[in-house]
Amino acid sequence: MSTGIQWTQETWNPTTGCDRISKGCDNCYALKMAKRLKGMGQAKYQNDGDPRTSGPGFGLTVHDDALTLPYRWRKPRTVFVNSMSDLFHARVPKDFIRRVFTVMADTPQHTYQVLTKRSTRLRRIAHELEWPPNVWMGVSVEDDTQMHRVDDLGEVPAAVRFLSLEPLLAPLHGLELASVDWAIVGGESGGGARPMRIEWARNIVTLCQDANVPVFVKQLGSVWASDCFWGGQRVAAQGDPKGGDPKYWPSDLRVREFPHATTEVA
Repeated sequence: MSTGIQWTQETWNPTTGCDRISKGCDNCYALKMAKRLKGMGQAKYQNDGDPRTSGPGFGLTVHDDALTLPYRWRKPRTVFVNSMSDLFHARVPKDFIRRVFTVMADTPQHTYQVLTKRSTRLRRIAHELEWPPNVWMGVSVEDDTQMHRVDDLGEVPAAVRFLSLEPLLAPLHGLELASVDWAIVGGESGGGARPMRIEWARNIVTLCQDANVPVFVKQLGSVWASDCFWGGQRVAAQGDPKGGDPKYWPSDLRVREFPHATTEVA
């Protein structure tokens, strides 16, 4: 499925559904979207999750029929794997994870971006998986309490290892980039969005530039867009409620880089 996510071109969901495990999950966009898709009768979103950690249409579900989809894509594309789930969720069978990796290895014309918050499981089974050069592996880090995910990622033999620092909820003191090839930074959007301070994003951009790590600033978030004025109007009132248009940003944050030796996403 084509997507509005600026750092990718396509989404592929061989699993759907998830459970919240940290603060970064509190306003999960996928959980809200799953509820809507369930109401629309979408077949992939009829399995409800635990209401304490998940919700309607968001129960972890494996979709064997989705595994054939990348073979049918004729044009090479950059693919975000499981935008509506987490491939390394505890209830995704290890054999199914292997099958997903086999599909990615079988289709080297595509570039796959896999993102997880379950870095412990990732680290534990990484040696049992095939890691072709077209698979990028990332972890999400929203604050200092999740910095262990960066350490776990460093033990994974992926061609490109990346960080999704979104939603960025606090400054990341002591962020180490020695094993990182790319970083994405973003503020939160949607209902109940929490603020991302400009100095937090600015510090990460500086760290990445000093370490020669490409950095992609995705958006400054709904709170910033509501509070910031441009030409006498709030940015949000000018049709940019997520703070995602770089023309409104401080110039030093207008950075949208991709990993070295890769092609930028169109």
